Amino acid sequence: MAAEPQRTRRGHPVRTVYNTATSLDGFIADQDNSLEWLFSVEEPEPGSADATALGETEDFIARAGAIVMGATTYEWIVEHESGKPWPYQVPTWVLTHRELPRVGGNLVFAAADSDQELRDLHAEMVGAADGRDVWVVGGGRLAADLARLGLLDEVVVSIAPVSLGGGAPLLDGRVRLRALEAKLLGAFACLRYEVVRD
Repeated sequence: MAAEPQRTRRGHPVRTVYNTATSLDGFIADQDNSLEWLFSVEEPEPGSADATALGETEDFIARAGAIVMGATTYEWIVEHESGKPWPYQVPTWVLTHRELPRVGGNLVFAAADSDQELRDLHAEMVGAADGRDVWVVGGGRLAADLARLGLLDEVVVSIAPVSLGGGAPLLDGRVRLRALEAKLLGAFACLRYEVVRD
């Protein structure tokens, strides 16, 4: 049974949104769990369509009230932002069974070994988001599990002009989607979908 969306103070639903970049062949990380392929796409020129795409992503991140990610995504951020402060100010859940380094920020390390535990954690995230969106950073298994439980509202993907041939899938499971928007922003094809609940 699908969860009823919680409402903000203004009556709009709190959305849980999987917003990520993917390769043309549907991978969010390569076979070494690296995102270097994404950063090899040329830096956008100011005022270009690519800069607009980057700006839209930054606006989305600024509107998020809570964040959730898997351990692999967290480890990649920690490794590649080494020496820098944690990049997100809002409460961030990291789903893991491993001991991971704490690098500052409002981090919550948790495991969700059952559907009910994931539902409970999601309810905590929605509460902490204080009427703003919950941003699912990755990975594909987490996003698919949230969708299966009726907890994921949208999937927003920026498709990079590169093929990886393997790696971590965008969605690790079957998820029915309905297209809401498609646009070209420079080198990226940006697609927004609503998750279809059964």
